[in-house]
Amino acid sequence: MTEIDPARLARLGELLDRQDIYDCLKRISRGIDRFDRELFLSGYHADAVIDAGHNVSDPATTYDGGMALHDAGQDATLHHLTNHSCELDGDTAHAETYFLYVGRNKDGSNWAAGGRYIDRLERRNEWRIAFRYTIIDWSGMVPQTQVPLFTGLSEDAQANGIPSRSREDPSYRRPFTNLRQSHIMDDPTAYSRPDA
Repeated sequence: MTEIDPARLARLGELLDRQDIYDCLKRISRGIDRFDRELFLSGYHADAVIDAGHNVSDPATTYDGGMALHDAGQDATLHHLTNHSCELDGDTAHAETYFLYVGRNKDGSNWAAGGRYIDRLERRNEWRIAFRYTIIDWSGMVPQTQVPLFTGLSEDAQANGIPSRSREDPSYRRPFTNLRQSHIMDDPTAYSRPDA
């Protein structure tokens, strides 16, 4: 058996820490989009502080307020994580993660925003956020358009699941297998441009 170089082993440990941290951040975004309180809270230490606009509070209070806000205003939300940098220092890490937010408002309009999460994470058995500061760098409305590929669908169009802001969403189904019949587009070019 070949011994692993200590420097390489240290790098491997750092990569695992970085993956655990990024997984933590993704759980939070998915948790709020799916209205999965347990998943959202799993990204924070119980005594964490979240600073997001009018809200400066603990994770449970932040989730409850965020869910009420999005439930009242939007039919669907997507919190996308993009650029991510992370500095590790023992059991503490500082991360900056860019995000793109898109929400389909109840009135049919679409809201988009971009910003950054500035996080201090602590490893207390596992990596979780101890302090989060949310920065909105821009925000605006996006005109509503139809996506032809998803209009006038067959009766079984949602056989693989109906999108839901709950654990009823198809992403929770196990095993995830296809339940639709085979369908092929007659003319793919007819679906190439969203309606203006």
